[in-house]
This record gives sequence, structure tokens and C-alpha cells, in this order.
Amino acid sequence: MVIIAQYQPPSPVKIVMPIDSPSSVLSRIRQLIATPSISSVSPQFDQSNRAVIDMLAGWLEEAGFAVQIIPLPQQPDKANLIATLGRGPGGLVLAGHTDTVPFDAGRWHYDPFGGVVANECIYGLGTADMKAFLALAIAAASEFAVRDLRQPLVILATADEESSMAGARALTLAGRPLGRHAVIGEPTGLQPVRMHKGILMEAIRLEGRSGHSSDPALGVSALEGMHRVIGELLRWREELQARYRNPLFAVEVPTLNLGHIHGGDNPNRICADCELHIDIRPLPGMMLADLREALHQRLSDLLVESGLLLSFRPLFAGIEALETPAAAAIVRATEELTGAPAGVVGFGTEGPYLNALGMETVIIGPGSIRCAHQPDEFLPLATIPPTLALLRGLINRFCVASA
Repeated sequence: MVIIAQYQPPSPVKIVMPIDSPSSVLSRIRQLIATPSISSVSPQFDQSNRAVIDMLAGWLEEAGFAVQIIPLPQQPDKANLIATLGRGPGGLVLAGHTDTVPFDAGRWHYDPFGGVVANECIYGLGTADMKAFLALAIAAASEFAVRDLRQPLVILATADEESSMAGARALTLAGRPLGRHAVIGEPTGLQPVRMHKGILMEAIRLEGRSGHSSDPALGVSALEGMHRVIGELLRWREELQARYRNPLFAVEVPTLNLGHIHGGDNPNRICADCELHIDIRPLPGMMLADLREALHQRLSDLLVESGLLLSFRPLFAGIEALETPAAAAIVRATEELTGAPAGVVGFGTEGPYLNALGMETVIIGPGSIRCAHQPDEFLPLATIPPTLALLRGLINRFCVASA
């Protein structure tokens, strides 16, 4: 990976909000942005997040938190962080992931690791998605002392959200309760979100038998078998979309996308191998395990006595759909504090993993998902004060006022 050291921002540029001290929230955002922590399914881009975790741990220890750094079992160079202020069975969790996606160096006008402040925004990889939220959570938390809290305040920082969800999955496997209410600071424009679709990606492989194309009886065509599979998948999609619908979503039905196919090697050979990759985006209420079981059974039944060997491979573990009840206290609180009704988004988050640990989770944070994963990712400076006010309000409600 090449890190470009110098960038020339476009004109005009207006510099605002000077950085007054190393501990200011803007300075801390810039320090997090300056510390690369890319996660990727491509090994040449993948990096450790430990430098970011260690930086957060230092700031949280200064603020009086008890800090645990938990390396991932299969990836010891990556870790989650759990920092706790106060004690008790309930409380509030402020959560964010420490990793970013890779970046297209030549398409940025600003240094992706520079945290450049210009045009009343701060630019850099992870400003919106979502390192800035962790700095803001620490800033809000630092205004409270342990003696103020009747329920604990937890700041959670995770690894590998952008690639494998390995950090969140490690938390669920450990099964350790963290709190009763949770906020994940993904960029939603400070609009509360209580639902999103899930993600399932599966490879479907057929193995047949090659032979000379002049005589079909000499082989078994995996490509023709995959034609039958695709037809069955499209019929299944129609059934799913007729059965499941949620008008709160812009695309109100579950989707099934045929994303990649490869088979055969020459036009005069019967195709012996063919592989198809699909993507399913289920609605809340549709479980990944049930979908995978139905997929496997349906295609197995289709290809009985076909002479083809059928196999499946998850392309990653998948993300369940999120649905936190509209009546949940954290949903009502974020709606009251923002004046906006809780809505839905199309992207996946770590929310289902936190809910599986017994929390009720809302997704809400500053910035826009539209600039995430894009060159010149940015966070408007005007979103910093309302985010701090929101977090103070949530800490006061669930940690100070709550018994």
C-alpha cells in the first residue's frame, strides 16, 4: 500500500476551528485519522488496529476508565477494547469500529491520513466511518466522574468491522454482557436507526465431467446445470419477495443478486466446473441460518440424479438483520434527544451482534454514509457540537439518572 505524504487541496479553502491542545476533540480525531488501521479481505491491504486501540486505551485510562484490550483469538495483531466507568448490571455502551476500508490514493485531494481541516470540514479516512465518533464518545464521557454514575458507562472499540466482523463475532462468542443499552456511531446524519437488512453471500459450485463437445453424452455440463440453478434461484427470489415486505425500507423486499459466475475453459469442451456467487439481503425477521438451509435444500432437490456434484461455501459469515423494538428505551431516548423518528438503513452494522448479547441497540452518529468509502471522506465540523450534546444526554439518562 502506498501512503501519499503530500496533497494540494483545491481552492478556495477556509481554515476553521484551530486545534488548541493535544487533548482537544479535534486533535484526537486527527490523531486517530493519522494512524492507519485498514482491514481488508485482501492481505496486501490488511493492517493491524493495535496502534489505534492503544491510543484509545491511553485516553480512556486518563479519563478514569478500567480498560481491557482483548486480542482476537485467530488474529492476535488485532484487538477489541472494552473500557468501563462505574459498576452495575445496566448502563450504556457507546460503540465504534477502529478499522477503515482501503483507499484510492490517486483520487484524494486531501491526505487521507492528514485530518486536514478545510471548508468547515475535517477530511480523512475514517472521519465519518467512524473513528471520529470514538473521539467524540471519549470527549463526552470525560465530562462525567465515576461518582456521578449510578449505572456503568462502557466505550467499546472493535476490530475488522469493514471486512470480517471478526471483532463483533468474538464478543458474541465470549458471551459477556456489556450493558443494557447501546449506541453504534455509524454515520447516519444524527438520525436514529433501529433496523437494517442483513447480508448473506454464498458460493455455489457444480462439478460435472468434461468431454468433447461433439458428443454431449461424453460429459456432464456444469454450465448447463448452473443454468437450472439460476432459474431456481430466480423462482425462489420471487417467492421470498411475495412473502416478505417492509415498506419502511426504500427497497421494501429482500433482494437476491447473481453477482459473479465462472465456468469452463474452452468452447469445444463440455464444462466440468462452474461457480456462482450470490448476495442475499434479508429483511428483519429473516434468519441467515434458515435462508442457508432453504437454499441448500432447494438446490439439492433440484439436482438429484443430475450427475452433478453440488457444494456450497459461505463467502463470509454474514450479518443478521437488525431490529430493535420501537418501544425500546434507547430508541425513545434518541428520538426525543434528536427530534427525529427512528428509521432504517440499507447498510449492515455490528448492531445484531450487540443485540445478541442482550442489549438494545440504536445506530446513530455524525456524518453521511454517502461519503464513506469514498475519496475525500469528511465530517462537517458543525456536527461535532450536536453529537457531543446527544452523547451527554444519553449518558445522563442511562448512567446518571437511571437507577
